Amino acid sequence: MGWVMTPLTISPLRVKLVNWHKWIGISVLLLATLRTFWRCTHTTPAFLPMPRWQRRLANGLHGTLYILLFALPVSGWCYSNAAGYPVVYLGLVRLPTLVDKDKTLSQTLHGLHHLLGWLLLVAVGLHLLAVIKHHFVDRDSTLARMLSTRDRGETPAGSP
Repeated sequence: MGWVMTPLTISPLRVKLVNWHKWIGISVLLLATLRTFWRCTHTTPAFLPMPRWQRRLANGLHGTLYILLFALPVSGWCYSNAAGYPVVYLGLVRLPTLVDKDKTLSQTLHGLHHLLGWLLLVAVGLHLLAVIKHHFVDRDSTLARMLSTRDRGETPAGSP
């Protein structure tokens, strides 16, 4: 949404898209916080047998995704504040101002937010490629384990 709204001229549509963009970002931040809390209080299933380098890459990618799910919305929130605009969640709750209005900082944070958006897109793409590899090349139950709420140590019937 950010890449679509940015080139638009100031209009009611752009204002609506900017607000939706902020609301989605704050929702992602809230959900990432809940997910992190859940992850810290629950054990994760063991990796299926795979080479050590793949486990390391998986752990690194998962960590990167978590960092980006926090850094991207926080950078957007700070960017908005530095540009002189408040963040009002769902049009109801005015969130605290994290940084004072500052044009130079605003430009820096805009660039950072943009870069983090691209990094998240790349990280999600790599995660999808790993899922495809596990499902179609390795033919293991990684995808089934991700989608299932059942015992994550078993391969569901009919799965590769």
